[in-house]
Amino acid sequence: MSDSSDRVAPQRPGKGTLYLLFRLKAERFALDVHEVIEVLHHRPLKPIAQAPAWVAGVFAHRGVLIPVIDLAQLTFATPSLQRTSTRLVRVHYRPGDGRDLQLGLILEQASETLRCHADDFQPYGLDNPEAAYLGPVRQDERGLVQRIQIADLLPEAVRQLLFPLDGREVPA
Repeated sequence: MSDSSDRVAPQRPGKGTLYLLFRLKAERFALDVHEVIEVLHHRPLKPIAQAPAWVAGVFAHRGVLIPVIDLAQLTFATPSLQRTSTRLVRVHYRPGDGRDLQLGLILEQASETLRCHADDFQPYGLDNPEAAYLGPVRQDERGLVQRIQIADLLPEAVRQLLFPLDGREVPA
């Protein structure tokens, strides 16, 4: 009789999806590269008055004002560390109303990628409506990595502040 660990996993068609890996504190996270527009070095930001602390500010890029979220501040209430590997990542933000907007994310140690199948990430059993952006997890030899769901990052009130429907610019 053979131990189940001796079995070879069946080969799945396709190469899988490419993910940008990064850290928040000591934890690993993944972002589908199809959501990534561009990875930039960190740059100065203009603060947004009356915004939550995790809204790091706004910057102008190629004629567009882009609001920026500090993902470490949002997730663990601790600002991102300014390291040489800390990046400002422009992503597609699609809030479900037909708009394809741009959002900036401050991510630490955003310097590796991972290729795997989307279904390698599995639900982890917690329903946290306050952090709906924290998606399923995947285990590998280095531990767990959790997928971030960009469309679920912003609560409605913050979405309205940063992306008003009437076309006004981001408040400063």
